[in-house]
Amino acid sequence: MKRSLILLATVGTLAGCVSFGASEPPPFLMSLTSDIKVDGGVERSGQQADALVVRLPSSPQKLNTLRVPVQTRATGIAYLKDAVWVDKPVRLFHGMLTETIAAKNERLVLTSTQAGGKAEHYLSGELVNFGLDGPRLEVVVTYDAVKMKVGQPVEKRRFEAREPVFTAEPGPVGESLNKAANKVVDEVADWIG
Repeated sequence: MKRSLILLATVGTLAGCVSFGASEPPPFLMSLTSDIKVDGGVERSGQQADALVVRLPSSPQKLNTLRVPVQTRATGIAYLKDAVWVDKPVRLFHGMLTETIAAKNERLVLTSTQAGGKAEHYLSGELVNFGLDGPRLEVVVTYDAVKMKVGQPVEKRRFEAREPVFTAEPGPVGESLNKAANKVVDEVADWIG
């Protein structure tokens, strides 16, 4: 009996510390889908030195979240209501970028760990914008890419795509961001070769 009372008191105390949140979960989670994909069963091989390592892009703090930033004015940022990504935009964009480069260029694309420090070709960069321009009602995807190859000059180039949206709602904004991101990664794939 005494043990049951202690257990009940402990559970009651923990219940006051845990919050399940009063708000409802979002109706759906958004993701990105690459227009160009590597087919199942495709095999690529090569030397680690010849592989391309696509590093996870850096990003400003406004993108270090699962939410969609909305530029409300030159210095104002809000987040789009009920718009939630399945993962941080930089990770979703990175996955789309590696998939598109591998598929379009038939390249051996590895992570830094897989390359074991022996790769000589790198793509890195910063995902600068990945959200909604509220006043213009268009999404903006901006990626500053840096191409590095051992023994050659470093190259840097900005890629940007904009897509209009008819309403600032999660579904249309997510679809437009996916379309704009595909345009950017397609151009990066052409540039990287």
